[in-house]
Amino acid sequence: MQHPTKQKTAFLRKLYLANLIATQPHNLLSLNKLTGMPRRTLQDAIAAFADIGIECQFVQQGERNNAGFYQINAWGPIDPQWLLAHQDSLQQLFAPVDEAQ
Repeated sequence: MQHPTKQKTAFLRKLYLANLIATQPHNLLSLNKLTGMPRRTLQDAIAAFADIGIECQFVQQGERNNAGFYQINAWGPIDPQWLLAHQDSLQQLFAPVDEAQ
């Protein structure tokens, strides 16, 4: 995956985040810490899951609005096995930039 277009990057970002959510419970804070992506980018990508057929919901736990986690309910046309097979290359594409460099 070298130099993908802006549209392809947005699509792959959605797949990457959906895969992270499917493998363990995450909220915006944990996704931000794991990926280094800004909160707004994460919110926009998760909101756009439906555009590619992925059904995702936030499971509320507790009284605070942000207390809970996201959960994938259906993958639509996306093959989760493909995501598992390509998770390393997706992670490399979206790995947080080391600030020490």
